[in-house]
Amino acid sequence: MANNASTALKNGLAALIFNNAALTGIGDSGGLLPSAAAGVLYVSAHTADPGVGGTQSTSEANYTGYARVAVARTSAGWTVAGANAKNAADVLLPEATGGSSNVTYFGIGTAASGAGKLLFKIPATQTYAVTTGVALKIAAGVIDITVE
Repeated sequence: MANNASTALKNGLAALIFNNAALTGIGDSGGLLPSAAAGVLYVSAHTADPGVGGTQSTSEANYTGYARVAVARTSAGWTVAGANAKNAADVLLPEATGGSSNVTYFGIGTAASGAGKLLFKIPATQTYAVTTGVALKIAAGVIDITVE
């Protein structure tokens, strides 16, 4: 028999992770508290599924000029509705100055570079071919995550 999280827990975790909102009623009277400063999550691009055990660098794009992009853990960075979160604005990854990558997955993680914790992996709705002179633009709402 599977153990499934309740709707209340899924919704609360989505708000905590993406909008830095308290998840009340768990533990002490304050619950799971938000960070003192909201901070950011980092969007990464991947050329294959990084897997559930992967890190932010697993199958990560490697064209020259590539870097992860910071997105604020606020409503300006993420739109949260129930257990669903989407990027609230366009995310623009740096222009390729050499090499190429075919991006098929996006990642949400905790580090600007290196292995970092991969929190979510999201299949792209299309393959993005990034070549010299191309900057990958992820339109608002394209990164679509459901906390399960």
